[in-house]
Amino acid sequence: MTKKAAIITGATRGIGRSTAFTLARKGFNVVLVGRTSADLDVLANELANEGLSALPIKADVSQEADALMVVERTLAEFDEISLLVNNAGIGVFLPADQLETTDWDTVMDTNVKGTFLMSKAVVPYMKANKSGHIISIASDVSKRTFETGSLYCASKYAQDAFCSGLRKEVRRYGIKVSVIYPGLVDTYFHANGPGTDEGKTWLMPQDIADAIAYVATAPKHVVIDELMIHPMSQEY
Repeated sequence: MTKKAAIITGATRGIGRSTAFTLARKGFNVVLVGRTSADLDVLANELANEGLSALPIKADVSQEADALMVVERTLAEFDEISLLVNNAGIGVFLPADQLETTDWDTVMDTNVKGTFLMSKAVVPYMKANKSGHIISIASDVSKRTFETGSLYCASKYAQDAFCSGLRKEVRRYGIKVSVIYPGLVDTYFHANGPGTDEGKTWLMPQDIADAIAYVATAPKHVVIDELMIHPMSQEY
């Protein structure tokens, strides 16, 4: 049986890295998308050492030409796209009056525009194929706000709203759209990085990777629209 191809953005660290291994071990051809060639090559080699299929592609998801290039190269390599995981994300956490316009542009370009452009790039193929799945990794702050988080929360609310609207547009074509909302995860996303005493009680990247695999491998007649995940130590 032909393997399914899964595009993973933000693939080289944290949730993206764990997702690459998890999906590859479940039989997907994984397409690794990131902005640093060296990191992509290291990950692809590690996967290859396990006999797993991976295609590393250096790309900036906030650039439409790059998003289209990722889809073109995936189809050229695997002749198939079954899954897009919009995982690339960035955060800047400051009081609103201390944010620079460049902060706004950087966060919105990656978290919102990136999800839009990558989804836009795969949808025509999925429509023609009458199948496919788009999973976006949002955040529990898609549903709440906090101090110094006005920009990040705005980006995650927008990402969630885009995915919700897209879901209504493409369901008739057999395309699934899912959003996963993690709480605190022990990754490089946080200022102190992973492995701190505080992070020991948080979710691990593998927890989210397992959730992505669960959502992605649901039976064809099942779609998990939304999935909220928290560590027991976090009060929501």
